[in-house]
Amino acid sequence: MTATYTFDAFCSLDGFGTASSGWSGYWGKQGPELLEHRLSLYTGEQRMVFGANTYRAFAQMLAESTEDADVRDPWVTRMRNLPTTVVSSTLAAPLDWPDATVAAGDGVEVVARLKAESDVPLRSHGSLSLNRALMAAGLVDFVQVTVFPVITGRTGTEPIFAGAADFDLELVSSRTLDGRTQELTYRPTLHV
Repeated sequence: MTATYTFDAFCSLDGFGTASSGWSGYWGKQGPELLEHRLSLYTGEQRMVFGANTYRAFAQMLAESTEDADVRDPWVTRMRNLPTTVVSSTLAAPLDWPDATVAAGDGVEVVARLKAESDVPLRSHGSLSLNRALMAAGLVDFVQVTVFPVITGRTGTEPIFAGAADFDLELVSSRTLDGRTQELTYRPTLHV
């Protein structure tokens, strides 16, 4: 049986994964419903998959943060404690991450193997270039985008789908969190 793979990303309404100045990790729009829902997404058994850049960014943010920082929200702590595979040809074990392994090689081949061998679902938060390649290879079962109610036209960085192939999307679920933030889950199909 093949494990499902979910590409999970945060973005502004205009599709940017981050912004360069004056914005927090949630663009200042996190609320209790969002945070509780995020924790529920990470309570079941699953394996995280990160590219090297996302792993480095998370590890650095956690190392530089205080206990009350957004990056230490309970769902992030839970995510950090899940079994994790970091796809990288530049990192070497051991990583400063509990239960993390490094998988060298082509990300598409690594994730195809993980999907075939895993007894639990796979999930990736961020890892934009890795996940765009996985989508193009048909390995992403669900794209889960949390859209925050902001436009970052001047300060937006890291457009989440820049350079991606074209896809048709089937809406699987949608929900509004805290009366303002949208979580949209799609099943992607390469548009031919």
